[in-house]
Amino acid sequence: MMNERFNEESMVLVVEDDTVLRESLGSLFQSVGLRTQLYESTTELIKSQLPDKPSCLVLDVRLPGQSGLEFQDYLARQNLHIPIIFITGYGDIPMTVRAMKHGAIEFLTKPFRDQDLLDAVGAGIERAHAQRSIDSRVSDLRTRFDRLTPREKQVFELVASGLMNKQIAHELGVSEITVKVHRGNVTHKMHAKSLAELVRMADALKLRKVNSK
Repeated sequence: MMNERFNEESMVLVVEDDTVLRESLGSLFQSVGLRTQLYESTTELIKSQLPDKPSCLVLDVRLPGQSGLEFQDYLARQNLHIPIIFITGYGDIPMTVRAMKHGAIEFLTKPFRDQDLLDAVGAGIERAHAQRSIDSRVSDLRTRFDRLTPREKQVFELVASGLMNKQIAHELGVSEITVKVHRGNVTHKMHAKSLAELVRMADALKLRKVNSK
C-alpha cells in the first residue's frame, strides 16, 4: 500500500494512444488518490510542463511517431530522471531487457493486473522521492562548492583523489602549510566532519582531479 504522503505529493504521467485504456488507467490511479496527467503521445508530453513534484511515467511501448523506448532514450539524453513503467501488448525478451537495462521500473504485458501496475507505480514513486532527495543534497553541495576559491577547489579535488598534503603542495607548487590552510577552509566551507565525508561529497559532485598550477 502506497504511503499517503506519496499520494498527496506525487503524480503519475500516462502516455497511451488508446483512448479507452488511457482513461481507464487515469481512473485507476485516481481511485487510489494519485494525481494523474494523461497524454496521447510523447510529443504531447514534451510540449506540456512537467510537474515539479516526484513523478513516474506509465509509458506504452508502441506509439504513433516516437516509440516508448525511443522516448526513454530521449529523457536520458536530456538528463531527465523519471521512473518509467512500460506497458505493451507486443513485448519480447530483447525489448524487455533493453528497457530494464536503461532503468525502467517494470515492463508489463497487456492485459496486466491492476495491482501489478499499482505496485510498479508505488516503486516508481518511491524512487522518484529518493532521487529528489539526492538532487536536493547535490544542489546544496554544489552551492557550497561554488563558494570556494579557485585554489580551494583545486585542493578539494586533489584531497578527494587521495593525495597527501605534501603531494598536493608539489602538484600545485605551493608550500605544505598553504595546503593545510586551504584544506581547513574547504572542510569548514563544505561542512565536512571528516576526510571520508569530503570524498563522498566529491563523488556526489563528480569532481575530477585537476593538474593546473
